[in-house]
Amino acid sequence: MPVISESSYRSPFWLPNRHLQTIYPNILRRIEGVHYQRERIDTPDGDFLDLDWCKSPSGQHRLVIMSHGLEGDTHRTYMKGMVRAFRQQNWDVLTWNYRGCSGENNRLIKAYHSGATYDLATVVQHALSLDVYQEVVMVGFSLGGNLTLKYLGEQGTQLSKLITKSVIFSAPVDLAACADEISKPHNFIYAKRFLRTLKQKLKAKIERYPDAFAPDIMQQIKTLRDFDNLYTAPVHGFENAQDYYKQCSARYFLDTIAIPTLIVNAQNDSFLAPTCYPKTQVEKLDQVFLEIPRKGGHCGFAPAKQRDLYWSEQRALEFVQR
Repeated sequence: MPVISESSYRSPFWLPNRHLQTIYPNILRRIEGVHYQRERIDTPDGDFLDLDWCKSPSGQHRLVIMSHGLEGDTHRTYMKGMVRAFRQQNWDVLTWNYRGCSGENNRLIKAYHSGATYDLATVVQHALSLDVYQEVVMVGFSLGGNLTLKYLGEQGTQLSKLITKSVIFSAPVDLAACADEISKPHNFIYAKRFLRTLKQKLKAKIERYPDAFAPDIMQQIKTLRDFDNLYTAPVHGFENAQDYYKQCSARYFLDTIAIPTLIVNAQNDSFLAPTCYPKTQVEKLDQVFLEIPRKGGHCGFAPAKQRDLYWSEQRALEFVQR
């Protein structure tokens, strides 16, 4: 499918660089009118997931399943903005919190990671089992974008026929390269913030499972790659961080995606490595579109003119409803 290099997105002049284009939409934007109904479901391995629903009174039987980014949750601005946009078009929306991301520690020693499609599969199956929806689309942001793409690729032609399209924003489809990218000096603030909250969660795991970790594991973790090498990989069944990255990077699953899927990765996204723009690969595929706006930051895409609907929200609606 075509690589859309000439995107319609135009960034505001008052957000002149990639950091402001990332920070302003995600920290300073305010979303009103989104109210969730929480549902807790059990996972097959004895853990739980907290789902947040925002339903339409119109009863049109259309659903969006939405997945957030690293150390995010359903209340992140990019999530609530997209929820409101779809809700205004009479879609039901199901957002879900990864293990340990809903404000309560999960039960097991493992948590979530970029390739944990078994949890997304549990959410999808739960939604479909309600036997209410005639059409389902999927939206993913950042880590949730990688997760959604991997899920779609794994399912391939076996994907439920009710799931018709997907839209992905700011997806780190090459996890190893992105782990290196986020450790570069220009991403210091972001990396420090992610690592702080991840280590807080790991501390809770250590207190609950003291014999499962080396005594000095917290001191050994200096980077996100260290975190993946010392916690994510061994706890979730991978040999090491590199093995985890290789098995879970969505770039290796794009070829088998069987529904129309739009990936929007801004060229100036501070988190994404060059391999997260797989132009040559996408050009050979039947179902995957790759759009590369020149600007937009990471999960940003603020409109050039002040309005409630962001460009990313308009673009997602346009793609799934055409």
